[in-house]
Parts: sequence; C-alpha cells; structure tokens
Amino acid sequence: MPPILAAVIWDRWRRRLWEEGIRPPDPPKPFEDVLEEAPVVALLIDRDRRVIAANQAARQFFRLEPERLPLGLLEATREGRLAEALRAGHPEAELRLTHCQRSVQVKLVPGPGPGDTLMFLTDVTELRRLETVRQEFVANLSHELRTPLTSLRLTAESLLEELPEQDRRRFAARALKEADHLANIVANLRQLAEIEAGRMAVTRTRFEVLELVEECLARLRLDRPLELDIPERLEAVADRSKLGQALDNLLDNAAKFSPPGSPIEVRARVEASELQITVRDHGPGISPEHWPRVFERFYKVDPARSRGGTGSGLGLSITKHLILAQGGRVWTEAARDGGQVFGLAIPCPRSISESA
Repeated sequence: MPPILAAVIWDRWRRRLWEEGIRPPDPPKPFEDVLEEAPVVALLIDRDRRVIAANQAARQFFRLEPERLPLGLLEATREGRLAEALRAGHPEAELRLTHCQRSVQVKLVPGPGPGDTLMFLTDVTELRRLETVRQEFVANLSHELRTPLTSLRLTAESLLEELPEQDRRRFAARALKEADHLANIVANLRQLAEIEAGRMAVTRTRFEVLELVEECLARLRLDRPLELDIPERLEAVADRSKLGQALDNLLDNAAKFSPPGSPIEVRARVEASELQITVRDHGPGISPEHWPRVFERFYKVDPARSRGGTGSGLGLSITKHLILAQGGRVWTEAARDGGQVFGLAIPCPRSISESA
C-alpha cells in the first residue's frame, strides 16, 4: 500500500468520525481501528517526537517491541533521517535509510491528537533497483547496437560509390556480418524475454555428458587446445538442448578470453547431489568485485577482459537463465594458477550420484 493511500484512508476515518459526531477513543487507537494490519509501515508520533504506537508492519521493519513504547523516534528507528524529515515537516519525501540500507517513501499527516503526526513509510528499494537496471539496460543496449549500425551505415555509403567488384564483395560481406550480429542480439533478447516470462518449457531426458560436450565442441570449432576431464559414463538428467546452449556460451566465452595457443579446460563431476560442469580459460581473469554481476545482460567487466569480436553481450545472462530454469545455479571464480572458471550445476538424481 503506498503511503499516500494509507494517508487517504486515515484522513477519511477521521472525517467520518467528525461528520457522524463520534468522538475518537481516548486515547486514540488508530492502529487497532484502521492501520494495525495495513501493508504499510505506520508510526504515531507525539508532539515530543516520541513514537507512541507502531503497527505490525512498523514493528517488523524496525524490530520494535510494543512494550518499549513510547520511545524517541531516533531511538525507536535508529534512523536520523526520519527525525530530520519530521523536523522539516514536508508532507512527502524519499529517503535512503542508513541503518537498514533501504529506500523509503515518507508521508506525514496529522495524527488523531493535538500535535500528533502519523508517519507512513513504503519500502521502494526494489523499485529503485529495477529502475537502475532498466536504465543500465537501455544504455548498454544502445552501446551494443551503435557499433554494428555505424558499420552498416559506413558500408552502405561505400557501396553507393563506384567500386571494383572485389571491393563491392568485401563491403557486402561486411554488411551481412553486421546484419547477422544485429539479428543475433535481437534473437537473444527475445529468448531472454521468453525465459523471464516463464514461457520456456523444460524437457528433461537422460544422456551422457561427455557426448554433449563433444557435440558442443564440434559445433563451435574453437581454435584453442581443449583439455577434457569428464568421466565416460557420467550421465545427466536435464534439458539437453538448453544445457548444450549454456555450454556453448561458456565455451565461446572462454575462447574469446584465452590467449592463442592456451587451452580451454572442461571438467564435469557429481558433487553434493549436483552435476557440476566447469569451463576454465587462461586469460587475464576477472576482478572479484565483478563476479556477482558477470551474468547480467550486457554487463561490462574490467578492461583487461574487454570483449573483442562480435558477441551479443547476452551469452552469460542466457546461460544463467537456462540453468536456473532447470533448478540449477551458475558461478564464476578465479583459477588457482591464473585464468577464470565459469561453472554451472544442475540437480543430480540419486541413481546418478550413487554410481558416479
């Protein structure tokens, strides 16, 4: 419930009592009568800036014990910015709380008694986070599209000129390559949208992991040495095509960041009732502060691993969603002697874990 809606409900309650000539209870009990179970944090504050009542949501949010009330606002909430907002007297404000690290919308309205104030709070932390994600997504998408679109325009301008046949073919090939890149970005975005909307069906079958990895390698035709550490009879029960696509993305990512001639290492094991598959490159690695975000769409890691080639910037994000849809997880970590490890894990049936 937004704080302004709670304030409207409270105001209507006060006016109804006044219009019907009903005297408010003494002492007033707005929480018992109106706000106790409202899904918005509500504090009743007296003229001395003491919290004299708090509804259920407020008690949970601030971990307040009702028997401790009345209590000074700062002592009750441990948030100096709320005390500042009360002193300022502005009807509405948005604050970032220091103690609990949450963003809240604040609404102040007159309370039931002389000098009383009702303070309504709504947690908007997740809303603000989503707004930031949306802004970053738009900015990153614009960045990803700018390069191929610029290249396409320059190529088209070149083709308008009188050129030798060989140069015309070269520019046409470049235009096709950039068009394919744009089409790949659009296809990946569409797939992500379908996954996040819950429209992706998961069909589980039983198959050998080594066979799937070999199919991925044959499809990708990587120009790096490969080192496989996968038991021959190790099986998985998963959506084969989606697990294959996730592995394709991890292998392609490893190839982009492995120096020429350095190997890509693929390892598979059953551990703790999970089938775990890891792909390791021998590149410069990723700084630990980036690890929690590398699976976000279009997220840019440190310059040492700046993406070359024409990747869509969505591969790792798609990998994460493909694995999460199967009840699994993904992670990344530094390799012991250099490089980066990307891993995925999916639940493993007991029959497989017992035989592994």
